[in-house]
Amino acid sequence: MHYVALDWIRAALEMEFLPLWLCLGFHFLVVEWRNGSGMATAASQGGCKAVDGVTDCRGRNLALVPRNLPSHSRMLILDANPLRVLWNHSLQAYSHLENLSLHSCDLDRIGHYAFQRQEHLSTLGLADNHLSENYKETAAALHTLLGLRSLDLSGNSLTEDMAALMLQNLSSLEAVSLARNTLMRLDDSVFEGLEHLRELDLQRNYIFEIEGGAFDGLTELRRLNLAYNNLPCIVDFSLTQLRFLNVSYNILEWFLAAREEVAFELETLDLSHNQLLFFPLLPQCSKLHTLLLRDNNMGFYRDLYNTSLPQEMVAQFLLVDGNVTNVTTVKLWEEFASSDLSALRFLDMSQNQFWHLPDGFLKKAPSLSHLNLNQNCLKMLHIREHEPPGALTELDVSHNQLAELRLAPGLTDCLKNLQVFNLSSNQLPGVPAGLFDNASSITTIDMSHNQISLCPQVVPSDWAGPSSCVDFRNMASLRSLSLQGCGLKSLQDRPFQGTSLTHLDLSSNWGILNGSISPLWAVAPTLQVLALRNIGLSSGTAEMDFSGFGNLRELDLSENSLTSFPRFSSSLALRTLDLRRNFLTAIPQRAVSEQPLRSLQAVYLSQNPYDCCGVEGWGALQHFKMVADLAMVTCNLSSKIIRVVELPEGMPRDCKWGQVDTGLFYLVLILPSCLTLLVACTVIFLTFKKPLLQVIKSRCHWSSIY
Repeated sequence: MHYVALDWIRAALEMEFLPLWLCLGFHFLVVEWRNGSGMATAASQGGCKAVDGVTDCRGRNLALVPRNLPSHSRMLILDANPLRVLWNHSLQAYSHLENLSLHSCDLDRIGHYAFQRQEHLSTLGLADNHLSENYKETAAALHTLLGLRSLDLSGNSLTEDMAALMLQNLSSLEAVSLARNTLMRLDDSVFEGLEHLRELDLQRNYIFEIEGGAFDGLTELRRLNLAYNNLPCIVDFSLTQLRFLNVSYNILEWFLAAREEVAFELETLDLSHNQLLFFPLLPQCSKLHTLLLRDNNMGFYRDLYNTSLPQEMVAQFLLVDGNVTNVTTVKLWEEFASSDLSALRFLDMSQNQFWHLPDGFLKKAPSLSHLNLNQNCLKMLHIREHEPPGALTELDVSHNQLAELRLAPGLTDCLKNLQVFNLSSNQLPGVPAGLFDNASSITTIDMSHNQISLCPQVVPSDWAGPSSCVDFRNMASLRSLSLQGCGLKSLQDRPFQGTSLTHLDLSSNWGILNGSISPLWAVAPTLQVLALRNIGLSSGTAEMDFSGFGNLRELDLSENSLTSFPRFSSSLALRTLDLRRNFLTAIPQRAVSEQPLRSLQAVYLSQNPYDCCGVEGWGALQHFKMVADLAMVTCNLSSKIIRVVELPEGMPRDCKWGQVDTGLFYLVLILPSCLTLLVACTVIFLTFKKPLLQVIKSRCHWSSIY
């Protein structure tokens, strides 16, 4: 009876609370339905990072802009998400945004009112989307951003008409990028009304024509990038306010600045990688400090042609602008004469066709500090007063055809400020005497691949060497010297005495050390990088002992004939050792056990004829992880070449048969062969003679009882 009462009470309670359970269940179902795919959304939103007003949601595979991000975010990064559409309500919860990045979001549509509440937005990145598909709606959305300062529309397949519509009425813009689009022809309507624009990026389009006045309305423009387009020429350049102009990687044949005597603000001009035939006609008054002319077809031609008539020295350009025709006359052989190079500090004319430098050319650039003339056709370089200018710190004339350096008489301090001098890959037999006198600032000299000679310490009376030999002694400032492939003979008299060299390259001078490194002892305490590749070193002449090179960090001994490891001191600073392409057959035990070699960070040992039975130390070397080319190291086993990393475990133990007594070893090999030969002879003998039994009977005459 007691149990019946309890069951009745429980049933009554359940009936009483049934409506409450139903309400709670319905509530949870409604919440779940409103969230849609609630678990997935929560996971994707949880992947965003918010720190100090910056919310980073890049690469989270979001199909919609999350709604539960911090509402006070000033910067929102949504790059690399498949949003496809930016709806009108997508950004309503984030009205404090100042910077919004939507790069690579597959956007092909932006709602008309998507930015309606973004009064503070100043920077908008829309690069690498598909905005050309619904560009009119996108343009309408952009026109609501009255305070926008920076806009990136690169990589959206926009034409000039689409770009003009999108930029219309955005007068607050200061920086615009239209790079990697399909712009072809620019007129004065594309950038109309952008009077505050300071930076314009138009690189990697298909621009082949810029109408006169296209940039006239951009009175505040300071940086213009037109690289990687199809511009054939720039004539009557008159953007006086511009400070940076990049027209590299076009097809320019001419660059002519306006001839008016007005002040240009231009500081950097990049005309590299074009098809310029003549040195550009620069403004007559400018602040140009960097001029890049690399990889063109330029040359100075006045000395190559006998032009007696004035009309043979000029070219005339007809400039047609509507009904107005202007004629520009250019003196072909004196392109630089009227250009203002007084502020020029960096000049790169490499990879051109310059055969010579005209008299007075370098005098026009008294402030020049870096001059690059490599990969031209120069045959002679005349060094005279103020040419090169006294401010020059770096001169590169490598990879030319220089057979002579001519030094003006009495010139003693022409290179007093020079720090880097690159003369490599020419045809120089030497340098003029006194060239490096008073060159107290020089730190780096590269004379590799010239057939030069080093002067002896004391020139004997019967000296038969070249008069233009090179002497590096007592150049206290010299730190880096490259003499690779100069055909130098055996070094004598410590030719680097009095220097503090830290980098020295003597590679590809066969026999320069004559088996001994004693000529380098004068600079041994200071050397940090030493290259002795392919100079004929061998362990048989004298053991390579680098104990005195306490600061050496990199040592290249590759392509020699070494059969053993070089020796080092206990206080070794060496970090990289290159022993490739030598005659090493085994790894010495000290290479593994000695602490100096164990401190190496990288050792290169491939392309040596190692014996597979002499690689007991490889396990320890591999443990220290110092062999940088371990996968390429091979060893010889009989007639096979095997990678050391593929050797079976225990291979060295299997090779110990090579250490037994040689006589016993050959006896064991020969004995089975002799026995086999004896048996074979016996069988042959019995086959061609009478049966053995008959022979015995006929010889012994014994009676047989059957």
